Amino acid sequence: MEAMRARTPDGFIPEAGTRWDPRSALPPPLPGPALLRQTWVDVSFVHWAVDPAAVAPLLPEGTRPDTLHGRTYVGLVAFGVPSTLALNAIPVGAFGEVNVRLYSVDEHGRRGVVFLTMDTDAAHVVAAARSLTGLSYTWADVALRQGPDGRRAGAVRRRFPGTAQGSWSLRVTEPISEPNDLERFVTARWGLHTRHLGRTWWLRVGHRPWPLHRAELSHVDGNLLPVAGIEPLDERPVSVLWSPGVSCLFTPSLV
Repeated sequence: MEAMRARTPDGFIPEAGTRWDPRSALPPPLPGPALLRQTWVDVSFVHWAVDPAAVAPLLPEGTRPDTLHGRTYVGLVAFGVPSTLALNAIPVGAFGEVNVRLYSVDEHGRRGVVFLTMDTDAAHVVAAARSLTGLSYTWADVALRQGPDGRRAGAVRRRFPGTAQGSWSLRVTEPISEPNDLERFVTARWGLHTRHLGRTWWLRVGHRPWPLHRAELSHVDGNLLPVAGIEPLDERPVSVLWSPGVSCLFTPSLV
């Protein structure tokens, strides 16, 4: 049976079991072969608290905001994608991505991510992802930079469709041996909800638990959040994290 279970590209096999806690820090085994294999590197996570009632209309039908102690969160997440393999055979190429995302749960208890915007500097990825999954990819100029002493910076300027821009910088600090509730809430996500072809889909994602570091935000500006329809409860983020990255698998999932 183990040989049939899906492995991430770095060889990680989630443990199989008869029951799985949807709030687990470990992913459940994937239900079938992966349709997409991808690596995410140099990942920056900046999160703000938002009112669940205010963001509920932005989520796909059949989902609602997932909450932690009565609040939900919006994330500005940036990373590089050095490799993507579709259908286990077709290389897609490297690109940078910046997304604005919310956290969802559906009537089956499946906890996921909802991407409000997904800016990438690869036009072919935008066309393919929009047509095949309905994900909100847009074509943009994306720049991600590394500096000395754990410094990271990035900028994005949307090309089409729409106009939006932003920039940020942070400094990576200590590694996290045991994530707290919020850090786990915004990173231990094993699927995404997307609206496509008249229905809401849940795409399963499998990867190792994120290796996380805390980080100090130096600056963030631009209009990425308001263009996505988001107004945080406070302009100060409640969490800033960084990860060297993970390798992951995607597959559609039925209930």
